[in-house]
Amino acid sequence: MPYRPPPSLATLQDVDLDALITRRRAGWARLRELSRVRRLTGPQTDELLAEYAQTSTDLSQVRSSSPDAAMVSRLSVLISNARLSMVAPSGKGIAAAGEFFAASFPAALYRMRRWWITVALVNFAIAVALGAWLVYNPVIENTLISTAQVQQLVNADFESYYSENPPVSFGLGVYQQRVGRGPMHHFWCLRIPRHLGAVAKRGQRSHRWLVDACQRPRCSLWGLIAPHGLLELTAIFVAGGVGLRLFWSWVEPGPRTRLASFAAEGRTAVGIVLGLIPVFFIAGVIEAFVTPSPLPTWARVSIGVLALGLFLTYVFTLGRKAHLAGVTGDLDRASLGDELAVVD
Repeated sequence: MPYRPPPSLATLQDVDLDALITRRRAGWARLRELSRVRRLTGPQTDELLAEYAQTSTDLSQVRSSSPDAAMVSRLSVLISNARLSMVAPSGKGIAAAGEFFAASFPAALYRMRRWWITVALVNFAIAVALGAWLVYNPVIENTLISTAQVQQLVNADFESYYSENPPVSFGLGVYQQRVGRGPMHHFWCLRIPRHLGAVAKRGQRSHRWLVDACQRPRCSLWGLIAPHGLLELTAIFVAGGVGLRLFWSWVEPGPRTRLASFAAEGRTAVGIVLGLIPVFFIAGVIEAFVTPSPLPTWARVSIGVLALGLFLTYVFTLGRKAHLAGVTGDLDRASLGDELAVVD
């Protein structure tokens, strides 16, 4: 079927919705049918393009002259499905995933590095300040967490938490918890200094954060936190920085409109959240198998430092290279699709 150009915009005024539906019902049904065909022939491809162009014009007519919400939604879905059938990659899922983790994801992390590094530094500063405050104000400490609670945490709960369940089930539970609320962890992490400061202060009094009072290397308080915590907290800080950047894209959109700026950063944020899923998985594996292991503290902490070092190397090597090559982490122009014309 040869390509038929859409009618000129001059013919789109004062459209009769009922007449349009009667005239175009068969064409819309044909477009829906062709959109579901996995392998189109040459003539079918030409027909799909022609119906796609005509239906786009129909949508423009409805929006401009007879803004019926139900019909606009119906035609928009029809056009979106047709576009996906025309541009969806075939057999390139693995290649697309490889490109995402080799370029798009690290480039987005590198581009937003100032945001999540700032979040990390602010949280670290808060932790140090609160820890010092608690050391010099013992009365305040007791209003945050009781002595009995701290002693229970230091003497039993920290160690038993990591070893009371089988590693596989424990790791899966931790992974599900972290991924399920990972994007919101930048709010949760602000509560870390309060509890950790009080526990560390009590631990300092009993020398448990410097000397292993359990007489076993794996009972050190910081030896239980650092192996998985270094990578996990970094991922949480990344999520916090991305959230702040998304907010700032609305406040200061730059040369783009607020909606366009927010949409672009929102797409990038979704990509980063998806990319953080394997990061949380790795942290969960370390927490399940390394943290409660009988390895000496220095070995377990070294594994955590290595995991964090590999993540930062990944960001500041592959990410920097992709960023300099122009990769932003947003969708490419072809994936964003075209904007439909609307008659004034």
